[in-house]
Amino acid sequence: MNENGTPAAEAAARALFANDRASQGLGISLLAVEPGVASVTMKVRPDMTNGHGICHGGLIFALADSAFAFACNSHGPATVAAAVAIDFLAPAKIGDVLTAEARERWLGGRTGLYDLSVTRADGTVIAHARGRSHRLRAAPPQTT
Repeated sequence: MNENGTPAAEAAARALFANDRASQGLGISLLAVEPGVASVTMKVRPDMTNGHGICHGGLIFALADSAFAFACNSHGPATVAAAVAIDFLAPAKIGDVLTAEARERWLGGRTGLYDLSVTRADGTVIAHARGRSHRLRAAPPQTT
């Protein structure tokens, strides 16, 4: 992770990622985290394509959702997605390296609002989403 992150946000992200089998299985890597912001990356594999030969939208969503999870959990308390709406703007193909960034826009009480974007390495935005988070009453996940 980069030098912009804070130790507490980075520790929260590392603990969450250690237990995140879905992100690990998709080959997602955590690039950076700071309070309310996170970015992740994933390379599109052949088994990630749909019948049109492009990356399955559900996997693009999963990448954005992972960035969202790390951003909204960067404050410490266990937080989950309450809702996400995504728009797919351009395709991704086998070999494309995708980066998703989640950025907090508002946080109040137990809810937050986040903007999520997914880009290809050439800078093309391929998806944009808006997510709403909900902070749980339970403790944050611990590294196993």
